[in-house]
Amino acid sequence: MLERLAAAHGFGTVTIDISDPVSVLSARDAVLAAHPDLNVLIAMAGIIVPEDVTTAGFLDTAERIIDTNVLGPVRLVAAFTEHLQSRPDATIITVSSGLAHTPLRLTPSYNASKAFIHQFTESIRLQLAGTSVQVIELVPPAVRTELMRGQSQVEAFLPLDDYIDETMSLLASQPGANEILVERVKPLRFSEVNGAYEQAIATLNSH
Repeated sequence: MLERLAAAHGFGTVTIDISDPVSVLSARDAVLAAHPDLNVLIAMAGIIVPEDVTTAGFLDTAERIIDTNVLGPVRLVAAFTEHLQSRPDATIITVSSGLAHTPLRLTPSYNASKAFIHQFTESIRLQLAGTSVQVIELVPPAVRTELMRGQSQVEAFLPLDDYIDETMSLLASQPGANEILVERVKPLRFSEVNGAYEQAIATLNSH
């Protein structure tokens, strides 16, 4: 699929193993050699797997999720931050989730990994203040993809094309935003702030 998109839209691709620090650095070097004016990094990596923490067997899954979802984006940011600061106008975009704020019972490590991304993004924004690098957190709702098996068939989830269209529109219309929130994620993002946390958890976990 990626190859078809690349051919249709004229962009290049580089293979990367986000769990391998050497692969991340090799990919960075290849990208910067081909595109020395690169000024945007989208640090996105995510797997979601149901876990049962009532037995110790969930540990292997939790470690894999944390290595991919937490360390993967951190490795990317570390690899590109110095280069991005050399550009006159640059952006780092991270991708968290509504589940960082309102947890899904089945996926504790995924929820926690996205909460990490939220706080990491908030923190690096503070450190990069005063540089040429803007830091934006993109917060998706449940979207019809195959992130989890069968997720693309769930009618209640946002169609992928609609999500992409809304996200691109928000990025264009809110150039100074710290967070990009599609409308459907707001009940999860603000449940605790709005005093609706327990109700949001109950609704989210009712299926």
